[in-house]
Amino acid sequence: MIIGTGIDIVEISRVKNATVNWKDKFLKRVFTNKEIGYSKERPYSYQHLAARFAAKEAVLKAFGDGWNKRVEWTDVEIWNEKSGKPIVKLYGNVKKMKEKMKVDDIIISLSHTRTYAVASAILVRNDKI
Repeated sequence: MIIGTGIDIVEISRVKNATVNWKDKFLKRVFTNKEIGYSKERPYSYQHLAARFAAKEAVLKAFGDGWNKRVEWTDVEIWNEKSGKPIVKLYGNVKKMKEKMKVDDIIISLSHTRTYAVASAILVRNDKI
């Protein structure tokens, strides 16, 4: 059963400008070391960072009141399986929200062009009938 959905779109230039202007202060506040490393290994690192930023927003929107729970950006981590499929790992207060809402899975999808990155998130609970 779907219990929440979220979507977000980000201008890649905004993430690039924040990274250039604020450097590690911005990166460390928003992304985990794993996300930063993954993105920096890619030829178009700002596109990957922006997609992860959009994914974090989409996940929090799917939970409904994520920002009211005093979450950290790094409480949501977007990673990829070996196949390339994106996955979500939760920490801190977002992980507590997941447990409280009895979310069994988060389905995430990311995409980007040269100028925009978009992500959608679906929260799933495997209710027994």
